[in-house]
Amino acid sequence: MTSEVRKYYDENAELEWQRLNNPYSMVEFCSTMYLIKKYFPKSGEIIDIGSGPGRYSLELLKMGYRVSLLDLSKNELDIAKRKVEEANLIAQNYYCKSALELEFLEDESFDGALVMGPLYHLHSSEDRIKVLRDTYRILKKNGVALISYINTWGALKASVGEFPDVFKDIEHFDRYKNGDLKFSSEESFTSTYFTTPPLALDEIKKSGFEIVSYAGAESFLAGLSFQVKNLYLYMPEAYENYFKKATEYCELPQYRDTTEHLHIIVKKAE
Repeated sequence: MTSEVRKYYDENAELEWQRLNNPYSMVEFCSTMYLIKKYFPKSGEIIDIGSGPGRYSLELLKMGYRVSLLDLSKNELDIAKRKVEEANLIAQNYYCKSALELEFLEDESFDGALVMGPLYHLHSSEDRIKVLRDTYRILKKNGVALISYINTWGALKASVGEFPDVFKDIEHFDRYKNGDLKFSSEESFTSTYFTTPPLALDEIKKSGFEIVSYAGAESFLAGLSFQVKNLYLYMPEAYENYFKKATEYCELPQYRDTTEHLHIIVKKAE
C-alpha cells in the first residue's frame, strides 16, 4: 500500500501544490492556518508529518518556527525544498520516509506536529495507532498536534456534486454513514481510508492524547465547491465574507462533523 501511495504522490506532486490554490480548497488552507495560530505554541520545533510539497511548512517557517518536513514522496519534498529556498528560508530537515517510520526521531523533541495526510491512506487501525503513538512520543510535554482524517459524513455531502454515480448502489449510503471505509487504488485516487468523527476521536484517545478541540476544514461551505467557485468569479466581495466567516466558524459543532476534512487538535499532557 505504501508503494501505491508513494507512486501517486510522486506522479502528482505539482498538482498537490496547486490543489490549495482553488477558491474552495483555500477555505481548507485558511481554516487550518487559523487552528495552527490559535492552538500551537508561539515558537519552537515543528515536524510536518506527511508534508507533501510544503504548503503549511512554508507558512510555519515564515512565522519563525524551526520546521522539519517528512514525506514518503521524494518529488513532493523536492518541490518543498525549492519553495522554501525561493522564499529565502531554511528548513531544519527533509526526511523522505513514511509516517510508519518515525522510530529514528528522538523522544520529546518537538513542540508541535502536523499529521495531515498519513491517516488518509492507512487501512489498518494498528498502523494508524502506531503513527499516533509515535507522534505522541516525539512531542514534548504540553506539545500540540493537528491530526487530520477524511470524513465519510462530509464525503457523502460532497458526493452530490462530485461523484454521485457511486450512490446508484443504495447500500453505499449506510456505508458512508457508518464510516471505517477502506478503498483500493482502483476505487479511489489511491489507497484511502475514510472514517467518521466519533471513530476518529476514539482512535486518537487510544493513543494517549488529550483532545483540545476539533474542526471541519471546509466549515459550513462543505460540499459547495461549485457554488463557492462561482462566488469567487462573480461575487468576489461576498466570497471574501463567506471565506472569512467559514474560517472563523470551523470549530462550531453544527458544521464540523459534516466536512470532507476533519482536523483534531490534541495535546500531550504533562
